[in-house]
Amino acid sequence: MKKAKKQAAAEIRGFHYDVILSPVVTEKSTAVSEHNQVIFNVRLESTKADIKAAVEALFKVKVKSVNTLRRLGKTKRFRNVLGKQNDTKKAIITLAHGQNINLEGGVN
Repeated sequence: MKKAKKQAAAEIRGFHYDVILSPVVTEKSTAVSEHNQVIFNVRLESTKADIKAAVEALFKVKVKSVNTLRRLGKTKRFRNVLGKQNDTKKAIITLAHGQNINLEGGVN
């Protein structure tokens, strides 16, 4: 029984790691961090509920709301060959008052 619970917890944790791909570190994302928000690149198939559960489980914070946006990949031309960039999805996560996520884990 304990082994089954442990395995289920590991699968859920693995699922959370699959939802969030990477943090977005740009001027705009650092500007919105002053308003208690964090921006992540997420999988195209993930829902707001999946994203909220993943952030709360991985970072041990309380999420107030999740806003998502999809950017369709641009069509680019290189030497008369048409190509298409990948579609991306971003999640803007608003944290509850007093919560924060430190994404500046530099080397000391």
